[in-house]
Amino acid sequence: MISEYLRSLRAPLLAGMLLLAGFGAAAQSLKKYPIDKTGCSVYMFCDPGKFELSMSPDSSKVYVAECTNENVYYDVICVGMKESIAKAEEAEGVLIQYLDYLKSSFGIASAAGYGKGHRLRGNEQTRGVLDYWKDEKGNNIKVKGWTNGRFIAVAMAISEKEIPEPKVNAFLDGFVFPDEKKK
Repeated sequence: MISEYLRSLRAPLLAGMLLLAGFGAAAQSLKKYPIDKTGCSVYMFCDPGKFELSMSPDSSKVYVAECTNENVYYDVICVGMKESIAKAEEAEGVLIQYLDYLKSSFGIASAAGYGKGHRLRGNEQTRGVLDYWKDEKGNNIKVKGWTNGRFIAVAMAISEKEIPEPKVNAFLDGFVFPDEKKK
């Protein structure tokens, strides 16, 4: 009797296992990518390739990379600041100025407004700023900037459709400064 019952469950159980295996294969995992030789790294769902280096007007090094996964564009900008800023509040102010500069450079038509006071994995020496933008083409952009006073990092997820929040949040919080290890 029990063996018949177990046999009757075998087909649905096998189908369920195959279905779960299919979901697992389609699931994306975060992988860590170094940002050139800065000591910084970022966790992303797609391979950004080699980060392109340019110099800002104040001679800070600016590293940029991007990639696409499931119709979401993931962009990362990492700025090795020419001069460090010791006070976290001042560094946050410089981060906000940089985000304002990016808004004008990227043709941002509207913004929700900065959410300030974030800490990267509880590190009190870091500051993070979050915002939601919409560009002139109607793309949705969720942006989060981080600073530790020596680097500014900006992570952006861009989509024509609604932003997949849980997945994008993992990316936006996936920056690692040289003096920390992501747990």
